[in-house]
Amino acid sequence: MKILFHPDRADIHLSNVLSALSDPVRLLIVSNVNNAGERSCGDIGVPVAKSTFSHHTRTLREAGILNVRVQGTQRILSLRKDDLENRFPGLLSSILKAFETSEEKKQLLNPEQ
Repeated sequence: MKILFHPDRADIHLSNVLSALSDPVRLLIVSNVNNAGERSCGDIGVPVAKSTFSHHTRTLREAGILNVRVQGTQRILSLRKDDLENRFPGLLSSILKAFETSEEKKQLLNPEQ
């Protein structure tokens, strides 16, 4: 089994976090995990192909935003809220609050409008 890289708390850098969260699809993934708690990859509805979803989760994991745990054939996603709050107080909650009311989220969820 492949070992997944997760940066230590001290190695989470602001530039990597902001870069990872600059993509609307990644923001949607983080928003879904934040709202629903720990989720398997298959339970997160995003309008992208599986391979693209895997790329986005890898980017979020390597930036220190998501924790990915392998359970059998599933990958379980959870937010590293405590680590992010410790490193950058209020950052994640501010970004997610802004995203919840954004046009980008509405467009991702309703692409035909």
